[in-house]
Amino acid sequence: MNTMAILLSAFVIAVIGLMFFIWTQRRELISTNREAAESIFGAGEIGAIEDPASTRTSRAAMQEERQSDGIVSKVDPKEIEERIDADRSSASVALLMMSFAAAWLLAGSFFGLISSIKLNAPDWLSGALWLTFGVTRTLHLNIVAYGWAPMACLGCTIWMLPRLLKTTLIGSGYAMLGACVWNLSLLLGLIGIANGYNTGLEWLEIPTPIALGIVVGGALIAMPLVFTLANRKATHLYVSVWYISAALFWFPVLLLAAKLPIHFGIEQATMNWWFGHNVLGLFYTPLSLACIYYLLPKIIGRPVENYNLSLVGFWTLAFFYGQVGGHHLIGSPVPGWLINLSIVQSVMMIVPVAAFTINQHLTMRGHFRLLVHSPTLRFIVFGGMMYTLSSVHGSMEALRSINTITHFTHFTVAHAHLGLYGFVTMVMFGAFYFIMPRIRGYEWPFPKLIALHFWLVVLGFALYFIALSWAGFLQGMMMLDASRPFIDSVVVTQVGLIGRSIGGAVMTLGHIVFVGHFLLMLLHRGPQRDQAALLWRDYMPTHAVVTTSN
Repeated sequence: MNTMAILLSAFVIAVIGLMFFIWTQRRELISTNREAAESIFGAGEIGAIEDPASTRTSRAAMQEERQSDGIVSKVDPKEIEERIDADRSSASVALLMMSFAAAWLLAGSFFGLISSIKLNAPDWLSGALWLTFGVTRTLHLNIVAYGWAPMACLGCTIWMLPRLLKTTLIGSGYAMLGACVWNLSLLLGLIGIANGYNTGLEWLEIPTPIALGIVVGGALIAMPLVFTLANRKATHLYVSVWYISAALFWFPVLLLAAKLPIHFGIEQATMNWWFGHNVLGLFYTPLSLACIYYLLPKIIGRPVENYNLSLVGFWTLAFFYGQVGGHHLIGSPVPGWLINLSIVQSVMMIVPVAAFTINQHLTMRGHFRLLVHSPTLRFIVFGGMMYTLSSVHGSMEALRSINTITHFTHFTVAHAHLGLYGFVTMVMFGAFYFIMPRIRGYEWPFPKLIALHFWLVVLGFALYFIALSWAGFLQGMMMLDASRPFIDSVVVTQVGLIGRSIGGAVMTLGHIVFVGHFLLMLLHRGPQRDQAALLWRDYMPTHAVVTTSN
């Protein structure tokens, strides 16, 4: 069976799967009741806010905002103690991955900034092969795509697993070994790229023998999920577990399939973009959405508004994302039906995006004032909004009329950063701020650095995205004008590329603040605020807390 037949079969299976899902919903075979949405809360815990990154004053203000929503009830201390045991079981492996992620974030930021500056000053740092644009840009992509993003996502979701399954994490040693194998393979791959060993396929530049180490590492990291699922105490699998399980299964399969030496010519290009898009939509996206669906309700003390919509979002993502990458091949000698299929599925992605967007808004409705007090919530909600924007942005970009202008321009680069940075990275920042106090047992030493980090990365990213999008649009219009020389399409991007570099520099400064604060937290340096944030009394007053009445 050739590549085209595989892709067409996947689409047919997706349609059949969606029909089956609709049938199970009509038959009520999948739980969609309120109890499912409340399964991540302990008895009497709904209405109690939880944000270990905020100050005591901010937590008090957040709790006061929630007072009008419900009735008085007490949290069961036994359930909180069990959750503390669950947190301890995943602390080591989560901290290892999050530490790797922080290191890769800093490295990736510097290589990205160097690459950006080189677009304005090509001769800068051109004395060595590994500092040329072609190498620094490729290093930046692979450090972020296989270092920062996956380690951050995996570290945060591995920490969430025992909480979601209401038991301790089993098999954490496999995940720690997998993380070490993964990062060692990535380091070897980066050394290879720096020395000219490059497959020439975007997102797949790491030489195949080394990339297989990442596949093995990913498989090992997934083992605790299997063992912990088998020993779970939770009676219902919350939607975040579905997202995590799917992502941990999909990633090794995606990378292994893309690296098989059976794809040549146009089939190789097809497989290249099948992987390039799916690693974002079927790996980073599910893990990030899993974090939002868990952390957002926990922070505001309110279950997700419509649990059924969360399931619709998961299954439609699974059924329709698989062939989206083909729209990158518009204009190439790929069969027309494959391009049309990709465009259709790109537009169909509005369904899971709308399901999530409506759910997030309804869950936050009446509680947006909490954004003033909660640093974690600001990152999480902003990331969720960028998911909506990036997905709709991508669906529109897949249309031929728009793709004609934006293809092969800086507009595409801006879109890629909207998804992987505006969405995934911002959500991970919020997750780090929530999780680290639970792992280390004490609070972030400098709350003002969290606020500084937020505004640096948001403002820097806004400048980056707007400048690059506008430059890309102008570039596309110039290239379509047959009366203009090609050099005009280069000159017209200069201002936008300067804006990109300035925005990137501001974002990098924000990353330095974040990693520096992370190191202070890791080493237990700086002022010690309040008491250990790990203790349940930190967010459960001894008298009573508020619980919703619905």
